Amino acid sequence: MTTRMKQGIVAFGVGFALMTGAAAAESFRISTGSQGGSWFPLGGAIKNFIEKASPGTKVSVMPGAGIANVKGVQKGKFPVAFANSVSTVDGIEGRAPFKSKLDKVCNLGTLYPQYLQVIALKSAGIKTIADFKGKALTTQPRGNTGEQMARVLLGAYGMTYKDMSKVHQVSYNDAVALLKDNHAQAFVLGTALPAGSVMNIATARDIMVVPVPKAIYDDLKKVNPAFQFTKVPAGSYPGVDKDVPAVAYATHVIAGCDVSEAIGYKVLTAIADNIDDLASITKSMKGLTIKMMGADIGVP
Repeated sequence: MTTRMKQGIVAFGVGFALMTGAAAAESFRISTGSQGGSWFPLGGAIKNFIEKASPGTKVSVMPGAGIANVKGVQKGKFPVAFANSVSTVDGIEGRAPFKSKLDKVCNLGTLYPQYLQVIALKSAGIKTIADFKGKALTTQPRGNTGEQMARVLLGAYGMTYKDMSKVHQVSYNDAVALLKDNHAQAFVLGTALPAGSVMNIATARDIMVVPVPKAIYDDLKKVNPAFQFTKVPAGSYPGVDKDVPAVAYATHVIAGCDVSEAIGYKVLTAIADNIDDLASITKSMKGLTIKMMGADIGVP
């Protein structure tokens, strides 16, 4: 670790360096995402780095989801989790799907941009989100930010799930199978770019990325400042030969606001010391700096 990186996390490290033996040994859990996404393998790698650097510390990595993880940290089910900035901000503000304001969730470190990806089979004749009407949609299970965003996008066009011929709320692997077999024509998910599941679909079917217009982004931004207007670059997927307007938000690590200094230090150090290795799992991690990890995303 460079001197600058050490300085960047010194607030979490004061006192920790003096801990030895049983005082430094502890067990804790990190809630990540579903298998097939980027969070689960990242969590596994962070676990390994922590346990290697801190003998005696045991970390359990469990599957989770963006919204469910925020609720879990609030309730004290686990001290650390992966989350999406838009969902965390919604929780802090007490907006749907949260029933009340959350006051025990804090930002530990911001990691990389997460893209809201709207994918359609070219054969379905879908050009805009409005064309989803009457089509079969697949998205992530409830508790995932991508699933909540599917509802938001449909609502922006005056639609609900009832306007779809069928809605599948399933795992990445099941979504791939549904689109390959044409049992679904559209797929809404929130994950890193490019998504392995979308690449998998593209091996068997011609796909397109459906644009999210600037006007829709402007409406989203008014409600939640964590949204960013961006693009899915040309070449991200086979057949995508032009940049496509899209919205993004940040993947970040959250923790209970009362999390121990030792746990915070171990998690942040595992990330900061091993960014290149983590980037081999998720390309979006490449170039991450301590300054970027400390960016203000509207979460305490």
